[in-house]
Amino acid sequence: MTTEQSDAAGGRAGSASRPAPGDTPPDATPDIGGGTDTAAPAGGAGGIDTAGGDGGTGTGGADRAGVDEAGTNGRAGTDGKAVTDTKTEARDEAEATRSGTGDTAKAGDVATRGEKDGEDAGDPWTAFGPAPDPVLTRPRRAVRAVGRFVVHEWTLAAVASLALAVLMTWPTLRYPRYTLPQDYWDPSLQSWQLAWSGHILLTDPGQLWSSNTFFPEPWSFAFSDTLLGYAPAGMIGAGPEDALLRYNIMFVLAHALATFGAYALARQLGAGRIGGAVAGASYAYAPWLLAQAGHLHILSNGGIPLALAMLARGHGWSLRHGYRPRRRHAGWAFAGWLVAAWQLSLGFGIGLPFAYLLAGVVLVSAVVWFVRRRRVKRPFGRRLFLADLLGGLVFAAVGAALAVPYFKVAELHPNAARTLGDIQLYSPPASGFFTAPAESRIWGELHEGARAALPWHPEMTLLPGFVLYALAAGGLFFSVWRVRHRLFLLAGVLVTMALAMGTRFLDGRFTYVPLFEHLPGWNGLRTPGRMMLWTTLLLGLLAAGAVTAFCARVREVAAERVPPWPGPWLRLATLVPLLLVVVEGLNVTPHPVVPRQPAVMRTVDGPMLVLPSSQNLDQPVMLWSTDRFQRMVNGGSGFTPDSQAQAREATVSFPDFASVDYLRRRGVKNVVVLRDRLAGTPWEGMLDRPVDGLGVTREDVGDAVVYRL
Repeated sequence: MTTEQSDAAGGRAGSASRPAPGDTPPDATPDIGGGTDTAAPAGGAGGIDTAGGDGGTGTGGADRAGVDEAGTNGRAGTDGKAVTDTKTEARDEAEATRSGTGDTAKAGDVATRGEKDGEDAGDPWTAFGPAPDPVLTRPRRAVRAVGRFVVHEWTLAAVASLALAVLMTWPTLRYPRYTLPQDYWDPSLQSWQLAWSGHILLTDPGQLWSSNTFFPEPWSFAFSDTLLGYAPAGMIGAGPEDALLRYNIMFVLAHALATFGAYALARQLGAGRIGGAVAGASYAYAPWLLAQAGHLHILSNGGIPLALAMLARGHGWSLRHGYRPRRRHAGWAFAGWLVAAWQLSLGFGIGLPFAYLLAGVVLVSAVVWFVRRRRVKRPFGRRLFLADLLGGLVFAAVGAALAVPYFKVAELHPNAARTLGDIQLYSPPASGFFTAPAESRIWGELHEGARAALPWHPEMTLLPGFVLYALAAGGLFFSVWRVRHRLFLLAGVLVTMALAMGTRFLDGRFTYVPLFEHLPGWNGLRTPGRMMLWTTLLLGLLAAGAVTAFCARVREVAAERVPPWPGPWLRLATLVPLLLVVVEGLNVTPHPVVPRQPAVMRTVDGPMLVLPSSQNLDQPVMLWSTDRFQRMVNGGSGFTPDSQAQAREATVSFPDFASVDYLRRRGVKNVVVLRDRLAGTPWEGMLDRPVDGLGVTREDVGDAVVYRL
């Protein structure tokens, strides 16, 4: 029998016992999972899995049994063939040796045996054999893992976001211990907030909400948004210079996180890399945000899109591809809830609308699940349900715990509540959507006249970017998003714009006013224009859809060109939208030098009062207290407590009997007067008044005067 005949016989022997398509072998075995599979027609593909799982389809157990049976017979045929081939090859090799010729396959076998015996026959066919897998040592595996991490998309996106943040916020990190972006009033307050939260959580967490300012008012830490989520950073360093350094670092990181978060959301929804980059840059560096450079609690918004991206990833959902159950991941969903809770801890100014959005999404999802539960088997999943349940409870618990102090403040200080008159004062007209703040390098000077027509331009210059407007408009007609999704995004843009106008749009009767009157906590938001944050995010998603479609078309055109040399130039053109968005976000934000801490602040004990005192003057004083956190009457926030207003009024005549008696009854031990700040204030001539007969001692400490009561 020749080799070919033996191969044919072996093949027939192996295939003779293989079942025909559609047949079920008699020895079908149960699945490993404990159930049995039912073989479907045509080879059993698509059999229903009854061993448990998500109800997916797979190859039936009958088909596997047939494969096993065929494999057994095939091996038997191979063994028989091996015995026959041994004799045949020996005879053929002898004939080939005598005749000087031989079959190529037989020569290859001889060469292989020669190599096994240590002889190198130089057979070129051995190059087609599979190379053995290299055995990697532990150091090489570690290096390879690090390399994969370094070049991963999310690593590169994070590094690019950070580098862009450093450049776009420059010179924030040039002198980070001495300057602050925009001004040194609200940023000084927020620098103190970061320092206080870190200090008190390390020393006496139970006194978190009773800060060292606004003495003797309780719950004083809740007089403003707290930035409590940055408390871990506040645990590092001490004193005003470290507080400034900490603030400037968090200022840059907030921009980086906003870019990265919006990029992640756009990518999860189905945008390409460049489209995602456009969404990230437009969200973090929209021109209207330049007017908010002194409000870190507004700029710290990156957790919003990042949490939405993680929740969408965990639920296997994207805008472009819809719901994909196999991509569900309970861990991502739970992490998304944690990020949302952290975002809420940074402040209710932008966190409250985010919380209501998540509540609305949960409500709509529950209704959709209830409607479709009979049509889709296990559309949600037990693990994902538990992740959402636990994550939602954590989010709700954080929100409730943070809301309690603010409700206490509202109860103790009725003057802290906002009114519709306040909302009307800060409501921007429609022209604000096309007006840039003075800090915009591109449009600042050109829009000076338009800003002058606005009643309160710092909160009414709401331009998200003309480039973003153009890209979003193009995304309505040319995009990777479906038409209905584009319409949904457009509706979201229009609704959020109407909310941002406050009472300027139809007097707010159908937009802002119902929310103000009926949603708990909404009456604490006095600046409707900050709803522009959501408008910017939705515009960025529309733009991402258009840029992604444009990039896909460019790749098609580049692939069709012969020769393909214009390809790189065409692909480079896809970066133009990103470049234009970044250029429009350039700024001329000032970075003033913060007044240095007086030496007296490092020696005088509290409770104390620093004069002169006002909203703006007290904010640097709060920063100066970060060495010792002594208790003080001074403090700046979104409102002025009655007790603080009374203290300022009573001390205008200080030092005299009435003012000294008032301060003693309040528990104040020392009064610090800053000489260089008295000019032009109601306390201007106080240093010329005598203290005889008041039981008060006076001491000069550097440029300050200390009155000890």
